Amino acid sequence: MNHIYQEVIFLVERLHRQFLEVVKSELERLDTSDINNIQALILFNVGDEELTVGELTNRGYYLGSNVSYNVKKMVENGYLIHQRSTHDRRSIRVRLSEKGLVLFHSLREMFERHIADITEGPITEEELGEASMALRHMEQFWTRILTFGTRTPAKASAA
Repeated sequence: MNHIYQEVIFLVERLHRQFLEVVKSELERLDTSDINNIQALILFNVGDEELTVGELTNRGYYLGSNVSYNVKKMVENGYLIHQRSTHDRRSIRVRLSEKGLVLFHSLREMFERHIADITEGPITEEELGEASMALRHMEQFWTRILTFGTRTPAKASAA
């Protein structure tokens, strides 16, 4: 079990880095040099909504300072529009600009191409569902550790 657990952790890390390279490649294909792959994923997470930086941080699981920096760069480069919240002047709300919407739709098309390619290729929908379920179980396991410590509640009470 030790080997498999570590393999899953390292695989998730490698897959994340590799996916960032896929997004970077798509940005290069689109000849978009004023936004990086992380910013493009943040932009994709905003989508057609208007969010606070805090909501964006929670939704994408980004580090807060990184989101603030990247939001600032995306505003400077014309991908996002930001404004102070009318309800809480400390809070800044962001939404996609026209330029941001164009990139959002290009990224959505990239995902649709990936889905089409997957259905013809190396992984079935069932296998993808099983992988998703296993990763969700890992997420729940790590969430329990963060919430309750190294032992799960059932084992902690039995000990």
